[in-house]
Amino acid sequence: MKIVDLSHLMNVHTPGWVGYAGNKMYYAQNLQTKQIVAQRIDTALHVGTHIDGAMHGTDGMGDMASYPLDFLVGPGAVVDVSQHMDDWAVITPEMIESAPVEVREGDILILHTGWHRYWEGKPQQDLVRYFCMHPGGKIELLEWMLAKKIKWFGVDCGSGDHAMNTSIRHMRPDLAKRFEQKVGMTCDQFFGDYSYTHKRSGRAVTEEIFPFHAYAFQEGLIHAENVGGDIELMLNKRSIIGAFPWRYDGLEACPCRIVCFDGMDEAVEAVGDAAKAVLGPRSIAAGLMSGGPDGR
Repeated sequence: MKIVDLSHLMNVHTPGWVGYAGNKMYYAQNLQTKQIVAQRIDTALHVGTHIDGAMHGTDGMGDMASYPLDFLVGPGAVVDVSQHMDDWAVITPEMIESAPVEVREGDILILHTGWHRYWEGKPQQDLVRYFCMHPGGKIELLEWMLAKKIKWFGVDCGSGDHAMNTSIRHMRPDLAKRFEQKVGMTCDQFFGDYSYTHKRSGRAVTEEIFPFHAYAFQEGLIHAENVGGDIELMLNKRSIIGAFPWRYDGLEACPCRIVCFDGMDEAVEAVGDAAKAVLGPRSIAAGLMSGGPDGR
């Protein structure tokens, strides 16, 4: 078995998403005064390589403690779509299906766009391009993932949504204007609205941005962002893929290591209550005991 790490190095320079703070690391005590070193970190949860729980974009489900290990870890594929990518490119199901690796029903899916090369500390570092001009899918890709029963997906970009299908289009109207000039229509026209029924209240919802957060999350399709590390060693390969966030009750997202275990059998089983995310009465109240963390 070989282990390949798809996680970015985190440090005091690690950027937060657009509008989010980065992180601070400092010494709470040191050897010369207390005979032991202790440090503290103050960070947003969406800094560096991280996974979003459903709680981040929908109501009443999917904190970090609710995901069993055989949801977070399982067979999957790293699919290289980088040959199709440029600024603000759209990732389509056809690009994934035409790649020389099989994506199976129920897989974990990692998408390699090549955008990790613009990450902090890389030779081609360009954080505006990384966060504000990255590729992403439209609603067709989301529906393909749901039909494929993808457990969760990761992408080497700043968001699981296309950059211009997030609030960045409002925060950076200068870039939104350039995008609209490129595609020959407004952001609203290009992406369109999407609609779904709120699972808890039955409310009819129509939104214009963040489909891979709002709609996908309530369906249990969560994602990891800022994937990187040695991802290029795993292009168009199948392996056991795992994300390892903190087991923290009530946490809506978490920095994590994302790892490929190359050369392992694809059978994965969670053993024990902790691994299965069995939390007693709270699990039952949250509806997590049947249908897993996604409620499907």
